[in-house]
Amino acid sequence: MASSAEITSQEYISHHLTNAKMCMADGGVAFNKACTDAGFWTLHVDTLGWSIFLGMVFLYIFRSVAKKAETGVPGKLQCAIEMIVEFVDDSVKSSFHGKNPVIAPLALTIFVWVFLMNAMDWVPVDLIPTLAGLVGIHYIKSVPTTDINMTLALALGVFWLIIYYSIKVKGVGGFIKELSVQPFGHWTLYPVNFVLEVVTLLARPLSLALRLFGNLYAGELIFILIATMGVWQIFGPHFLWAAFHLLVIPLQAFIFMTLTIVYLSLAHEDH
Repeated sequence: MASSAEITSQEYISHHLTNAKMCMADGGVAFNKACTDAGFWTLHVDTLGWSIFLGMVFLYIFRSVAKKAETGVPGKLQCAIEMIVEFVDDSVKSSFHGKNPVIAPLALTIFVWVFLMNAMDWVPVDLIPTLAGLVGIHYIKSVPTTDINMTLALALGVFWLIIYYSIKVKGVGGFIKELSVQPFGHWTLYPVNFVLEVVTLLARPLSLALRLFGNLYAGELIFILIATMGVWQIFGPHFLWAAFHLLVIPLQAFIFMTLTIVYLSLAHEDH
């Protein structure tokens, strides 16, 4: 039998890991706990809301800087944006070997958007839930990339682009041939090749989604566990873990972007 303190900690952790959910139940719209058994068609409104909001922040900042850009000495914000754009451009030039004007803007969008969603992990774990509770929202997760639905949606978007450009560049026959002739060259092993290559192809979006989700979910969980230690005990561990996340948060955005570029580069290669 767990002690009351342990039960309180378990409830605290469970509460912070529960999404704000919306679904159709009993002929109307239900919110949060009523959606527990609603099945697949449940909207995680916090994930949707924060991801859309952060996407709009990204667009607003970059558009504002682009409109006010000066050829002289740039301001601090313009300098930061230019550094990000140059960094992404260099990454695309080094990893993408085809010609496609979509890849660089796509890579920039992925890097900045994923970074902003990851960066919500720096917000104290109790701040947003407390503010949300004041307006009657009892469950909310503010880090969209700690939701497997979000990371899988991003990965599936990349996957469909891989399929689209593979067929566009190589044709349907060329794409199927590519999946069939490697790694074993003899025609009798083409079915084996096809199975192996399809598994490899399907593993790409799955690995993209799970890598991003796993790292951010684990990081958020540790922040929550640190918060259960009490007000005075958390300061050292909290700031140490937050400092470690100065590397984790941009690194995961960079990995997602880089793998996207590499996968799309492979899709453009016509052997």
